[in-house]
Amino acid sequence: MSKIGLFYGSTTGKTETVAEQIQKEFGGEDVVTLHNITDVEDSDFEGYDRIIIGCPTWNIGELQSDWDGYFEDLDNIDFNGKKVAYFGTGDQVGYEDNFLDAVGILEEKIAELGGETVGHWPAEGYEFQESKALKNGNFVGLAVDEDNQADMTEKRVKDWVGQLKQEFGI
Repeated sequence: MSKIGLFYGSTTGKTETVAEQIQKEFGGEDVVTLHNITDVEDSDFEGYDRIIIGCPTWNIGELQSDWDGYFEDLDNIDFNGKKVAYFGTGDQVGYEDNFLDAVGILEEKIAELGGETVGHWPAEGYEFQESKALKNGNFVGLAVDEDNQADMTEKRVKDWVGQLKQEFGI
């Protein structure tokens, strides 16, 4: 089994593409196993002490539909002792009042369930008004805007994965 489980939901394919970039940057499927949340059983989380959660913000500050459908099932998972990193895709221009809210919603719930949040990301370089993913001036995870800053995604993923390797201790 790989060292990291990456659980994502994706409607348009952007979040899945970023998940694949993260997997590749970590060194491939021997290090990171991708799990589409539509195909996940609660027990799939058990084998990992290091987890990455990926979710786009949908509509006006909502969870993507696959994560929305799984949200209550998170209560069945013991996140104690697990380091959890987050990334989200969103549109900071079109949805400036709720940029990456879905990531904030998931992080809040998983932290309440015992998950240790790692992988905070600076908010500098983004133009938005409000976000549930913002804590103490930083995002709770990697912020990706493929609509307005696609040219920055590759470097952001590379830098974030480098940070996570240290925080995950691998």
